[in-house]
Amino acid sequence: MTRLRSPDFAASGLRRNLSVISALGVVTLIFGATMAFPLLVSGWTGDGATHAYGVAMLATCGCGAVAWLATSRYKRELEVRDAFLLVVLVWTVLPAFATLPLLRMIDGLSFTDAYFEAVSGITTTGSTVLTRLETLPVSINVWRTQLVWMGGMGLIVLAVAVLPLLGVGGRQLFKAETPGPMKDTRLTPRLAETAKGLWLVYGLVSAACMLAYWLAGMQPLDAMMHMFSTMGLGGFSSYDASFGAFDSVAIEVVSTVFMLAAGINFATHFGAFRARSTQPYRRDQEARLFLLVTLGSALAIALYLWHKQVYPDFATALRYATFNTVSIATTTGFASTDYALWPMITGLWMIFLSSFCTSAGSTGGGIKMVRAAILYQQVYREFIRILHPSAYTQVKFGGAVVPNNVVFAVLAFLFVYIAIIVTLTLAMVASGLDVLTAFTAVVASVNNMGPGLGEVGPAGNYQGLSDFQTWVCTFAMLLGRLELFTLLIVFTPVFWRK
Repeated sequence: MTRLRSPDFAASGLRRNLSVISALGVVTLIFGATMAFPLLVSGWTGDGATHAYGVAMLATCGCGAVAWLATSRYKRELEVRDAFLLVVLVWTVLPAFATLPLLRMIDGLSFTDAYFEAVSGITTTGSTVLTRLETLPVSINVWRTQLVWMGGMGLIVLAVAVLPLLGVGGRQLFKAETPGPMKDTRLTPRLAETAKGLWLVYGLVSAACMLAYWLAGMQPLDAMMHMFSTMGLGGFSSYDASFGAFDSVAIEVVSTVFMLAAGINFATHFGAFRARSTQPYRRDQEARLFLLVTLGSALAIALYLWHKQVYPDFATALRYATFNTVSIATTTGFASTDYALWPMITGLWMIFLSSFCTSAGSTGGGIKMVRAAILYQQVYREFIRILHPSAYTQVKFGGAVVPNNVVFAVLAFLFVYIAIIVTLTLAMVASGLDVLTAFTAVVASVNNMGPGLGEVGPAGNYQGLSDFQTWVCTFAMLLGRLELFTLLIVFTPVFWRK
């Protein structure tokens, strides 16, 4: 027997969807307003792109205003299902508006490539299809890197501080978009205050990063753009050679320090800022593991490069190994040299680090260090059970017992993560790409890392991919940024059932 849905159910579903559209309109309005900054930069530098931002702002804010005003009477507190749908819509719709300045100012750029570039920025991936970046209007590079900075903490978290004022609560939205332990952490009693606090810390660290770049020798605009990419761990640069264009030890040291800072949970930064103490850092086991694995790997790679005589002395090997290892491990994607020319094991090890090194609640990608630590302990627990079947063991992290349901969720996440990488790699190989390029492009996209190896290595980019391959990488970037389940759940039948 077929079950018919009642008119009341259909009407409630329509109202629920309209409330999501209303919230999407608000976020789109906010996003359109952010185009004012590159507009001002364009006017100040006289790069000829002011009309592009004027049109883009008008279109973006206009669409956002229409969506909001037409559905504002349906605004209400978002439920879990609504939050997931809104997050997916935001991260797929906003990049379409972000393409407008790019399409207007870059000759011959297709919508596929423009959308890829915008998604790469807003998901903090840092992959690019553009070349001759130095010849682009300054404001275009500002816009690209600004997307990384905004995506780093999440446009949704910014909107959480505004949505309650408009009758749309943000608690479920915040939990749907924010990764890892922060989903269940109320850093301040009110969620809007949490969002404001996180953005305050993010802004203060960003300002310190920009100042440090300037003092290290960058020009002010370069310092600002590379600060955007560093704090968002996105890897966009205003130079094709990335940090190789500067060839400065001081600038690389600054970048390394702030990439490491951005790879730590911002809840920890927030706690340290609020307590005026370094105690939160000492208590953060995930941050300690992140720093130990990342810096330890950098030292090991430096020793290996020195042993293989890739560089004439250990100091030079340490310089290049540290910067590039930290960059890839934190999923930033900056490069100071073509590390694809190093022994293959070093490049593969760095890409492996990008899969898990950064902390949950940071601006990095991958499965996050907390999940990797839980997986390791679960494997160890299985070894104990094999040797001692009657033994009772627990998975612990940060001094607390991890419930079994969390362990099972992490195992499910890892299965989906591996299945996606395998499936998308096969799709890329079937489309004619070589295995090395296909695999590393998919891993780099899912981890929101940027460069891979082969054709998409640090000396190249994603420009040579076909439209199909570009869309595969675009989908992978969105999957990675939304931590797989947030996007995939929208495609399941159970999501749309009552």
